[in-house]
Amino acid sequence: MQLPTIPKIGRLSKKHKITAAGAAAAAAVVLAVTGLQATGGSAEAKGDPTGFSADSGQQVKSLDAQASLASQQAIKDDAAAKKKAADESAAQQKAAADAAAKKKAADTAAKKKAAHAAAVAKQRAANAAAAKKKAAAQAAERARAKEAANRSTQRTAVKAAPKKTVVAAAPKKTVAIAATPAAAVVYPDNLDGWIREARSVLAAHDIPVPTYNGIYRNIIRESSGNPNAINLWDINAQNGIPSKGLLQTIDPTFNAYHVSGTSWNIYDPVANIAAACNYAWHVYGGMDNVNSAY
Repeated sequence: MQLPTIPKIGRLSKKHKITAAGAAAAAAVVLAVTGLQATGGSAEAKGDPTGFSADSGQQVKSLDAQASLASQQAIKDDAAAKKKAADESAAQQKAAADAAAKKKAADTAAKKKAAHAAAVAKQRAANAAAAKKKAAAQAAERARAKEAANRSTQRTAVKAAPKKTVVAAAPKKTVAIAATPAAAVVYPDNLDGWIREARSVLAAHDIPVPTYNGIYRNIIRESSGNPNAINLWDINAQNGIPSKGLLQTIDPTFNAYHVSGTSWNIYDPVANIAAACNYAWHVYGGMDNVNSAY
């Protein structure tokens, strides 16, 4: 007896092949039983040499149909399994891609955050350095202002310079006007008169004349207007040549920049102003450019 064949069984998976084989075996058993029934339970066939009746033929056809359905179902199951595996693989790939994208985004955000923190720290350091520099500059400026103030207030008035003959008060001076030699200008014997007379002397010797205010503010800062002031504590004094007079000039400077026609007495207010202005012109471009100890 020939068993029914299962179409396309070569393309089935191992599991589906076993299932199809089981179905074929079951069909063979049914055929065997049917054959016995057809012969009345005897091994000898009667009437039909094949041992099959018409009913048994129908059963064989039914089994063929069942086997075909089983094969088709196996193919469907195999396709569904492959699709499921493909879907799972795609899902895994998508999950991996999503995780990689999230990691990349997190790394980028972390780098950006670190860069921002570094920039903020750098800016804070720069601000702190600038503030420190500014504070140091302000402290230095305050120190200079304090030193200038101390020089203006802490003067020791003396009536005579060491080894010098000093008059108690500056003598009145007269300056001849070049255009009118016969005329003479008498200046008051006070700070205003000393400044105006010194400016006139400078002009007569073609020395650039500073402004009245430029001379006045430096006198007030240096000696508070005392022509006999002497500084016995600054670096010049420590070196043995203290600053003297209205504009606190040291002897070497006074002698080097002395203006002809004025007294050689460093305490003489007009001579002191004239020599100091001549020095300031050569060194600073003029007394108006002097704003601190010079």
